Amino acid sequence: MSVVVVGASGTLGSAAVARIATITDRPITPAAHGGPFGAADTVVHLLAGDHDVLAAARLSAVQVTADVLAAATEAGVTHFVMLSSAMVYGAWESNPIPLTEESPVRPAHDFDFAAQLAQAELMVDQWRMADPTRRVCVLRPALTLGRGGASSSIVRALAAGMGLQLDEEDAPAQFVHTDDCASAVALAVAKRLDGVFNVAPDGWIDGPRVRALSGQTPRLRLPARLAEPVLAWSWRFQRGPIPPGLRPYVRFPWLIANDRLRAQGWAPTVTNEQAYVEGTEERWWTMLTPKRKQELSLGLSAVAAVGSVLALVRWIRKARRRGRTR
Repeated sequence: MSVVVVGASGTLGSAAVARIATITDRPITPAAHGGPFGAADTVVHLLAGDHDVLAAARLSAVQVTADVLAAATEAGVTHFVMLSSAMVYGAWESNPIPLTEESPVRPAHDFDFAAQLAQAELMVDQWRMADPTRRVCVLRPALTLGRGGASSSIVRALAAGMGLQLDEEDAPAQFVHTDDCASAVALAVAKRLDGVFNVAPDGWIDGPRVRALSGQTPRLRLPARLAEPVLAWSWRFQRGPIPPGLRPYVRFPWLIANDRLRAQGWAPTVTNEQAYVEGTEERWWTMLTPKRKQELSLGLSAVAAVGSVLALVRWIRKARRRGRTR
């Protein structure tokens, strides 16, 4: 019986296939989400968590998961491994630290990708309940970073945005290395894991530490009414389009515990700090085109001008109030 891997391309997919090959002598077959799975016993569904591939193909995580489940049913698959994301927990001020697998799934309202993953997880769980012989493992990794910036546009945007708060304290963050995420996938296949498992290094990095690792200089805190437009401009000019709804994920904590996966024999080999540094060697501002740099410069100048006008208006109002009180 073979292991079919859907979404085997890319850094994580390649690493996962290589790891699975070291722990099993079963054939490993890369497959498209709508193709036949032959004599597969295990399906590894990495495509659901690959935002960039889905976006390029104009597909949703819900759509591809429905296709993969249909093919798995036809092939008589009994073990299903799905890569999701810890983003399905949502980033909320009330989140406990850390979040466990029993924590409710409540993704940010305006972030479609996380909502799609939550719905795909529900579909996979319903597939499992339809047949008592089936086992399903859902992996929820933290922000996954690889060597030389090998990660999705969402992860790159969030990694660049961590430590950039302008009107409030920076939120703590977690980063898991691609190799450690791949080893979690391989473990799920080898042990036929059943259930939900968070994937993250031990602990997390506090906001000031993220800022220090990024090499960013200390900043002047801005009022909230000015911080929002400044952040909007910085999001706009990072690598690739930034989906709406990401702002809460840099404002509030969504840190996860890894105890359940560790109890199965998994252990992280790369720390949060190491994964962040290795995965963000090329900073987003070094990859802007000349046109983007010009637009960014103009945009920041406009924001600065608005700030100056507001400051002048406040000064005039104060002067008028002082004049009335004399």
